[in-house]
Amino acid sequence: MSMQPGRRVGVAFVGMGGAVATTAIAGIEMIKSGSNRLDGLPLAGQAVAGMVGYKDLVFGGWDLNGDDLGAAASGHGVLTKQDIENGAQVLNRMRPWPAVGSAKFCKNIDGQNRIVAKDHREAVDVIADDLKRFRELAGVDDVVVVNLASTERWPDLDDPTLNSTAAFERGLDASDEAISPAMLYAYAAITNGIPYANFTPSVAADVPALTDLARQLNVPVAGKDGKTGQTMMKTVLAPALKSRALHVDGWFSTNILGNRDGLALNDKDSLQSKLNTKGTVLDSILGYPVEDHLVHIHYYRPRGDDKEAWDNIDVTGFLGQKMQIKINFLCKDSILAAPLVIEIARVLDLAKKRGDGGVQEQLSLFFKAPMVKNGHGPEHAFGAQERMLLDWLGVH
Repeated sequence: MSMQPGRRVGVAFVGMGGAVATTAIAGIEMIKSGSNRLDGLPLAGQAVAGMVGYKDLVFGGWDLNGDDLGAAASGHGVLTKQDIENGAQVLNRMRPWPAVGSAKFCKNIDGQNRIVAKDHREAVDVIADDLKRFRELAGVDDVVVVNLASTERWPDLDDPTLNSTAAFERGLDASDEAISPAMLYAYAAITNGIPYANFTPSVAADVPALTDLARQLNVPVAGKDGKTGQTMMKTVLAPALKSRALHVDGWFSTNILGNRDGLALNDKDSLQSKLNTKGTVLDSILGYPVEDHLVHIHYYRPRGDDKEAWDNIDVTGFLGQKMQIKINFLCKDSILAAPLVIEIARVLDLAKKRGDGGVQEQLSLFFKAPMVKNGHGPEHAFGAQERMLLDWLGVH
């Protein structure tokens, strides 16, 4: 699908050893070998001038777990040994670079493959050096950074350090505790002219200090929190219910998940970050508050990556009659997420190529809490988001 044969783009994943990253890398490597089709890739059927092809993507990245990606993928249980041997053997030869970690921001996920740095500023310099080395060794024309790391706790958004670029710069020099690992990666990418996407619920490039910096330097940024399963279904169904004037009295949602993402969310502070991004969608689409919109996420180890989302929707229709809708979505979390991550990277690279910097609102389709450019509320309705992206791509 490459419109420019030979142009190669490096994708650097934060959390390279995780289930989503290893699945994305394996999928692309299997496409390169001819053992995987383009199923599940939303933009595979769109011919867009200047957009990098799937076979022209090259991968690297950081992870606190230093295992090779073949071992990491086997541990996640998304890919079978046969999958890896069927075109994705390169995973066995790939190892993540040392990563920035913080128990203060993510209690349940740790590892020994750590960046050793005396302060935030030095950590940023190490990340920047990693990106420069990746570009040179991989022989790529451009690089994109995508955050797939475990969910961090919610920071104090009123902290002055996060609200101006100058204060953030001072915070880096002082190793200010308001600055999270996700923000360090975002800053390193932006200041080196590299597009950055946040697929996690963590607060990163969406703090004013970094959003302003991305706009000033004309670097594309997008996020946050990938919209893959339950919330995707909400953004499809809620506009239809609104169109039919069916009043949503309550929407009860529960999830069980057993992979590393689920383990991270087993910490109440990280869980709250996830709930913050999942909980705002309905009111925005429907135009009124759903007072009984309840969302629960439970870590259930036996399920692994096979996530189950269960929804009960109570609605009122004509003559005040009460009705219910039930949804049971048994999905493979990383199989839904990985292709979205790939498309986000391709669109961000295209944005840079077009000279379109700052917040890339057209990528709202892929996020639960889309970043916006001018302070207005985000668009959440799935159909409207899709039109926004296709219009930006020039597909009609």
